[in-house]
Amino acid sequence: MEAKKLKTIDDLLLSEDERVELIDGEILQRSLPRFEHGAVQSKTWGEILPYNKKSHSDGGWWIVTEVSVRYNEHQCPCHDLAGWRKERVPNMPKGITEIKPDWVCEVISPGHENKDTVHNFLLLQSYQVPYYWIIYPEDKTIITYILVDSKYKVDFSIQCKEEKDLKKVNIAPFEDVKIDLSYVFEGL
Repeated sequence: MEAKKLKTIDDLLLSEDERVELIDGEILQRSLPRFEHGAVQSKTWGEILPYNKKSHSDGGWWIVTEVSVRYNEHQCPCHDLAGWRKERVPNMPKGITEIKPDWVCEVISPGHENKDTVHNFLLLQSYQVPYYWIIYPEDKTIITYILVDSKYKVDFSIQCKEEKDLKKVNIAPFEDVKIDLSYVFEGL
C-alpha cells in the first residue's frame, strides 16, 4: 500500500481555485459563506476597528478578514479574522504570512464546525496563538479562549438567547472597547 503524499504550501499556491486552504496536508475547499456568516464577521471587525487605527505605541493591531496563515509546510488555513499586535509586528504582514497571529476569530459555518472547533483550536494552541475566538451565528454564541500555561482556557462565553443577553461586553484582548452583541447578532 502506498503512503498518502501530503500536499504542501507549494501545491496550495499552484491551485487555480482561490477558495481553498491547506489542512493537514490536504487542499480543501473552503465553505461558501452565507449572509449570516459575513454579517457577523464584518460586524465583529467593525466593533474592534479602533484597535486597527492605533499606532504600535498605543496598542494598535493589524486586523484583517479572510487571511491565509502558513503555520508549517502542511498547514495553511484561511482565518475569518486575525490580528497581529503592532508592537510585535510593526510592519503590516504581506501575502500568505508566516507570522503567527496574536488573535484569531472563526465564524462557524455549517458543515465546517470540526475544522474550527477541533483542528484550528489544536493548531493555534500548538503554535501558542494567545487568543482564539469562536462565534456561532445560528446560536448567537461567542466562546473565547486565552492561552494559559501553553493551553487554551475559556476566557469568556455567552449565548444570547434572550434580549437581555444582547449587551455590550469587554472581551480580551480588546478590553478597551465594548463589543455590542446586539449589533453583532442583529437580525439573526
